[in-house]
Amino acid sequence: MEGEATVKTAASSSSSPSRYESQKRRDWNTFLQYLRNHKPPLNLSRCSGAHVLEFLKYLDQFGKTKVHAVSCPFFGQPNPPAQCTCPLKQAWGSLDALIGRLRAAFEEIGGGLPESNPFAAKAVRIYLKEVRQTQAKARGIPYDKKKRKRAHTATATPTAGDGNDDAGGSSGAALVVAAETRV
Repeated sequence: MEGEATVKTAASSSSSPSRYESQKRRDWNTFLQYLRNHKPPLNLSRCSGAHVLEFLKYLDQFGKTKVHAVSCPFFGQPNPPAQCTCPLKQAWGSLDALIGRLRAAFEEIGGGLPESNPFAAKAVRIYLKEVRQTQAKARGIPYDKKKRKRAHTATATPTAGDGNDDAGGSSGAALVVAAETRV
């Protein structure tokens, strides 16, 4: 089947792949198995963002994160006092990391142009954003986007040995870099 090539490890010269590379290979093989078991079976070249979404929803059955429904009395409570029948699902962070590894694996096998990567499809990004928001609301924890820090501005100041001394040595000019952070 197309796309069966194993994912190359970045540390191919070392004796064993890193934990990340091993996980990426396992995730890739799981996705390929999903495509083979799909009815009808799918080739990687025919895979789209919609198939990736089906895969993510399929994985929910193996999830360990309780996601309260709006009708649940514990909806919005971070630490519910009792059990409920709400479903277990994959945590948003796990899905996000999985998609990152699969996106990288797809690029490594030479899956084509970055625009053709089904793991980078807009529908997948929207789905992950919705999962994050839904899970945050269900737990009563607002998700606040982290504010990006502004770029550091650096200034260079020449110090001793700036070439104007009469010491007669070949000392290069040393620079002191002062970084200023503006928030």
